[in-house]
Amino acid sequence: MYKKGIYTILSNEPLTPAVYRMVLEGDTQYITRSGQFINIELTGKYLRRPISVADYDDKTVTIIYKVVGSGTEQMRGMAQGEKLDILTGLGNGFATDNDAKRPLLVGGGVGVPPMYNLCKRLLSEGKRPTVIIGFNTKAELFYEEEFKALGVDVVVATADGSAGVKGFVTDAIREAKVEFDYLYTCGPLPMLKALYDATDVPAEFSFEERMGCGFGACMGCSCKTKYGNKRICKDGPVMRKEEILWED
Repeated sequence: MYKKGIYTILSNEPLTPAVYRMVLEGDTQYITRSGQFINIELTGKYLRRPISVADYDDKTVTIIYKVVGSGTEQMRGMAQGEKLDILTGLGNGFATDNDAKRPLLVGGGVGVPPMYNLCKRLLSEGKRPTVIIGFNTKAELFYEEEFKALGVDVVVATADGSAGVKGFVTDAIREAKVEFDYLYTCGPLPMLKALYDATDVPAEFSFEERMGCGFGACMGCSCKTKYGNKRICKDGPVMRKEEILWED
């Protein structure tokens, strides 16, 4: 179930030159799982913009977005006190009601944000997550210190080696010798496919990168699964490893 509401911007600040964190005040009761997303109405835009939830509490929701087009460019210029029309409680999110004791959370680029609230939730349930975050270069790195402040082990990977392990998140898993019994991940499709092939534990994959309208109307995020066609924004964005079919 989702809810439409008016939200007030409390802050909108850069984490890197291209990545911003926005904190919004409003009704959050329909956000019930880590990995869900919100859909933001922007003036002059036909479609709302789906953005994953990085964190939330009883009164606020935090999103982290990358400026990649005119919509997010418009968001970057918004100031404290401005109002936004937003749909909340969208998407299925990650499930934590399993037997995992040492889950591994892997985020790549703007797939990192949903891992933050998930990490907090797993900790509150007495589990011991390890976090791996991957970026192209150190200049794109964000939220390393925020994860460390939660008291978890954090491994950084950069493709060019300018921070942390040189290479990809799969290289970081090997080099750090991470032991884990469950995998949660969100990021670009090549990263998700590499993790699918490199791991043999139960896993949940968030395919939020594929979302277009966030409503299921445009069909741009439709994909085949072992159980039939699904729309990422309506039936996902999170899918269990055993239902995923990779298209050539």
